[in-house]
Amino acid sequence: MTTNLKQIIQTLGAPAAIGTYSQAVKVGNTVYLSGQIGLDPATMQMVEGIEAEVHRVFTNLKAVAEAAGGSLADVVKLNIFLTDLSHFTLVNTIMAEYFSQPYPARAAVGVASLPRGALVEADGVLVIAG
Repeated sequence: MTTNLKQIIQTLGAPAAIGTYSQAVKVGNTVYLSGQIGLDPATMQMVEGIEAEVHRVFTNLKAVAEAAGGSLADVVKLNIFLTDLSHFTLVNTIMAEYFSQPYPARAAVGVASLPRGALVEADGVLVIAG
């Protein structure tokens, strides 16, 4: 794949990349969203508490999806990483505030740790009509 097929997506509505990655990459009608943690894009500091982190993760993903010309309704695959799987029910509850049926395909994975001490991270793939 050549570089000219890739469009780099960047928005101030989500945290700036804190490593060697882009917020998202669009290839054709497909957008690959990088993982988002509970960083507030204005302060680049973590929000406090699992509930606030989950909301911030979905808000960040929404901002990047919109910058790519889509929305969370266009997400076809979502991956959620949790340092404590006991928070899975809370994630489901909050996710229902950001997504509606038909829901995207999804994986939820328990992990030992996440960047910046985050409790949750999510990434995804969206397909934009066009």
